[in-house]
Amino acid sequence: MNDIDKTDLSNSLYGRQFHMTALSSNPRWYLIQTKPRQEARAEQHLRRQAFECYRPHKPSGSCNGKAQEPLFPGYLFIRLDRQLDNWYPIRSTRGVARVVSFGGEPTPVRDELIEQLRQRLAAPAEKTQFRPGERVQLHGGGFNELEAIFVSADGEERSVILLTLLQREQKVRVPTHYLSGCVARPELTLGFRAD
Repeated sequence: MNDIDKTDLSNSLYGRQFHMTALSSNPRWYLIQTKPRQEARAEQHLRRQAFECYRPHKPSGSCNGKAQEPLFPGYLFIRLDRQLDNWYPIRSTRGVARVVSFGGEPTPVRDELIEQLRQRLAAPAEKTQFRPGERVQLHGGGFNELEAIFVSADGEERSVILLTLLQREQKVRVPTHYLSGCVARPELTLGFRAD
């Protein structure tokens, strides 16, 4: 074989390999279960191996407001290509317990879900606009247009309300976005009507 043939052969092989790689490259997000309280360690060691990771955090609700806690304790997301990436080092990475699988196959997580998580966590948290003892109305779930009394906020996205069910007052936790202010009706007001 002469030099021209070797060059053509190597170019066609490399071109074909590059073409096949470009077509088969399809990185997806997967879920990693970490060892207990080792999410940060697993993420650090996976990043050292050049894997793209995502470990969503939420405010912890501590006094200083700066502390963060994992949104999914014991888990993190990793972006991998099933054909191109070497999965074997993941199993022996410090802090990693396993790749979450169903039927023996790693299950991909939709890219849209990861994007929604990122957008939701980047958005400023809404503050509860209700005061304890204030009348509220529910809009959502099975409690459509029922009235209740706001008791307290339960984290950032849930509230505790006092709801009369079967002639008994029950404390119920509901998503805060189900609540709206109640328009005072004359028969519900405790004071005197102005005539």
